Amino acid sequence: MPTTVHRQCNLCEAHCGIAVEVQGTKVLRITGDPEDHFSRGYICPKAAALTDLYEDPDRVTTPLRKTADGGWEPLGWDEALDAAAAGLRRVREQHGADAIANYLGNPGAHSWSVLAFLTLRLVLGTRNNYSATSTDQLPQHLTSAEMLGTPLVFPIPDLERTDHLLVLGANPAVSNGSVMSAPGVRDRLRAVKARGGTVIVVDPRRTETARLADEHVAVRPGGDPYLLLGVIGVLFAEGLVAVGRLAEHVDGVEELRALTAAWTPQRAAEHSGVDADTIVRLARGFAAAPSAVAYGRVGVCQTQTGTVTHWLITALNTLTGNLDRPGGAMFTTPPVDPTPLLQLVGKTGFRLHRTRTARVSGLPNMNGEFPIAGLADEITTPGDGQVRGLVVYAGNPVLSAPGGAALDAALPQLDFMVAIDQYVTETTRHADIILPPVSALERDDLDFVMPAVSVRNHVRFSPAAVPKRPGGREDWQIINGLSRRLGTGLRRRGVAGAVHAATLLKLDSPARILDLALAMGPYGVLRRGPLKGLTVARVRAAEHGIDLGPLEPRLPGMLTTPGRRVQLAPELFVEEARRLDAQAREQGEATADGFDLTLIGRRSLRSNNSWLHNSRRLMKGADRCVALLHPDDAQARGLSDGALVRVSSRVGAIDLPVQVSDELRPGVVSIPHGFGHGREGVGWTHAAAKPGVSVNDITDPTVLDRLTGNAAYNSVAVRVEAVPVDAAAAADDAALAAGGR
Repeated sequence: MPTTVHRQCNLCEAHCGIAVEVQGTKVLRITGDPEDHFSRGYICPKAAALTDLYEDPDRVTTPLRKTADGGWEPLGWDEALDAAAAGLRRVREQHGADAIANYLGNPGAHSWSVLAFLTLRLVLGTRNNYSATSTDQLPQHLTSAEMLGTPLVFPIPDLERTDHLLVLGANPAVSNGSVMSAPGVRDRLRAVKARGGTVIVVDPRRTETARLADEHVAVRPGGDPYLLLGVIGVLFAEGLVAVGRLAEHVDGVEELRALTAAWTPQRAAEHSGVDADTIVRLARGFAAAPSAVAYGRVGVCQTQTGTVTHWLITALNTLTGNLDRPGGAMFTTPPVDPTPLLQLVGKTGFRLHRTRTARVSGLPNMNGEFPIAGLADEITTPGDGQVRGLVVYAGNPVLSAPGGAALDAALPQLDFMVAIDQYVTETTRHADIILPPVSALERDDLDFVMPAVSVRNHVRFSPAAVPKRPGGREDWQIINGLSRRLGTGLRRRGVAGAVHAATLLKLDSPARILDLALAMGPYGVLRRGPLKGLTVARVRAAEHGIDLGPLEPRLPGMLTTPGRRVQLAPELFVEEARRLDAQAREQGEATADGFDLTLIGRRSLRSNNSWLHNSRRLMKGADRCVALLHPDDAQARGLSDGALVRVSSRVGAIDLPVQVSDELRPGVVSIPHGFGHGREGVGWTHAAAKPGVSVNDITDPTVLDRLTGNAAYNSVAVRVEAVPVDAAAAADDAALAAGGR
């Protein structure tokens, strides 16, 4: 008889509650869980793709080893883990601990198995740690570190109570929130407007979110900090600054007044591409609202001024009294406090280290990691500390890292590579050993990351919906098996580190770690209140999750800055803001070199990583890998809708169809990320049938957020031109061949 298992979809940050109807090992259907208090029955098209991932015949289901002829041979688990550990140990013994790098992909953060991977990092003992964080998030970490004292907490828009939402460089109608987990954002935005509130979107493109808003402000790519300086300057000039409850706990107001005095609306307009009257109106409207919140995400993170922009967003919220108050930018009270938990698994150094830099690129270390933009050079540049071994967990950096083509060329130069992944991807095809976990539907999980960035406090357990395939192993089982085999052969960072790692490796599962973390958390055994004593077992027993209530004021108590004060004008940020004029000149010089358009990205509701490109249901319809171009720019280049164009940057060129659209402001071209499945040796059928091109083959790994080294995908100067007729014909032939595979 069919049964229904209630759990979460873990494909994006929303983690919507779902009802999975199963019969034995067969998934019959997936629907939204109407009793989930947080997602309220909402799901997007991606949820059904959990079935596709589970049933996909292209998914790797047994460990694989690369053969001498470039093929693959299956291995048993013990043989595969032994071989993986032996290869990594060999690199360590020959070249030292730092010769092994590791990369944590985005899906890892959506599973409690990330705890096991952080332990593996401790066992490896390498400084060369990388993750997807440096593709889209480091500016927010540094902003929190400098202003609040820790990079592990973020101000979250209180969507349920705000009267005025200002969105900069984010598209939550498609992402369902990012560092603002909010299932069904479209309905939440409509609710803001229904109660008389206002939604304004600042973006170079009229996004899906902008179409739902009261107003769309088409800012120039990278123009957001200039716009914000102008807005804040108006607040000071017109006496609209009112810090409110936190006034006695905020330092730096006068420093900001002095900095922004020179940024008149007219000067801000020149650099932002937004007229002066609009800047004044935005400032007055934000200050006059009963409650208001400014929110920025990937679009502004992925610029050369990403950190400065996020700092100014938090400054705007603070100066108007909207930091840490209902309807403003608030802080979660998650069931698991991330700081002691990550200290438990050995992840320390949660700050920016500008002196602890990468060997070749000189990029800074943040949160114990280096920016992924520098990894290719670390592999290809000889010398002490050269990366010769690599472990990749749930990531495809060949498609997601800036300068992906250079990384693709570098990976074959490694002495040894291990991939923990369920597909032979553009990245894992270079591995010597692939260790495949079971699919999400075959494993238990407890999400402890996304509740830390959600618009409402909550927690939910996800039981396995179907039995594991015979011999199948969960991510944490694979990672712990590898860590145990590496053992003392790699654990050479002192007696304390060895004892610490050995202790952790006795923990059989993430459930045991999270039980400890819950006990130490705000709802643990030492706390008072109706939710005292929260445990994994108690969360598991709540079939539809546990509502932990709305966001509540937490400042100044949660601040870890000196004197528990919000640092509104950190010297690092003020100095960078003084360089903004020079930044604008540098971007102008790139245009003068013949690269006269600015590249920005976009995403689809039916996609968030390359795994989903192998889902037939999500990839049906017209090809999504097209370049959007404003009609004026198309006409100036003699281009029509559907024409094949070549988009070139300083580091490369890609050919793809163009779609003429007035949703972009002139001077901008938009290309989605995650495509490029035409490379030889990939193991997915549907993705290869609609391969598209990888936009990161032309993103420049030297164009980065200046302070953190975060990828600045939305700051890359490019040019667009028609592809010559003979090249276009060859491309058509290649597309036909790919479709016939």
